[in-house]
Amino acid sequence: MPTDPSTDTRTLDPQEVARFAALADEWWDPNGKFKPLHRLGPVRMAFIRDAARPHAKGLRPLAGLTALDVGCGGGLVAEPLSRMGAIVTGIEPGDANLAAAREHAKGQGLDIEYLAVRAEDLVAEGRTYDLVTCLEVIEHVPDVRGFLEVIVQLVRPGGTLVLSTLNRTLKSYALGIIGAEYILRWVPAGTHQWERFVTPDELTGYVAALGLKAPHYAGIVYSPFSDAWSLSVSDLDVNYIVAVTRPDAPVSTVR
Repeated sequence: MPTDPSTDTRTLDPQEVARFAALADEWWDPNGKFKPLHRLGPVRMAFIRDAARPHAKGLRPLAGLTALDVGCGGGLVAEPLSRMGAIVTGIEPGDANLAAAREHAKGQGLDIEYLAVRAEDLVAEGRTYDLVTCLEVIEHVPDVRGFLEVIVQLVRPGGTLVLSTLNRTLKSYALGIIGAEYILRWVPAGTHQWERFVTPDELTGYVAALGLKAPHYAGIVYSPFSDAWSLSVSDLDVNYIVAVTRPDAPVSTVR
């Protein structure tokens, strides 16, 4: 019997949703609880731009592309996607974060469609997009494989899916949890559960099982000397980002 998407907790943890909803007023404070995401923004967006339009130049390199940001929060990814020319939809399972997203986008004069729905709802509508982004989300999802099965269906054939997350290593535990949550206080304590971090090998396996093309990885590395983030071709030990293309043939959803 099919699972009712509205009650399916494989791809959504209500406690994680509530945790971020409680921080809804913080999204656009560059020195607040989402400061790390503000600092990561330029690096992540450069990767997304190059993955979606490898040779595009100018101020609007994504002009004409339809884009979906899954788990959009307050719009920290949706807004730069819109500024780069994409026709953007952002989704969250509840309204708390979307209120902040809509208000900020309105103040910036940006036309972004924000919907309080789950990815499963858009699949049921038959929607697809040229670009689907899902950044710093899958480490909060109970069933990563099941979640990927859903969001892959939202990528049009030939389109691009971009994910970012944290690797499950001792280094990521030391830096991503002990350092970031308890010493530097970059994010609230308890934001992450190390056992839910996803290794690149695991993600590659999920992607292969779904019939997608080989993923392209880059590490996102922090330098305490320059107090800046950058992309790395070799260091995936803590934060990493990945792009994968959906082939023209139908993808598999067999578990």
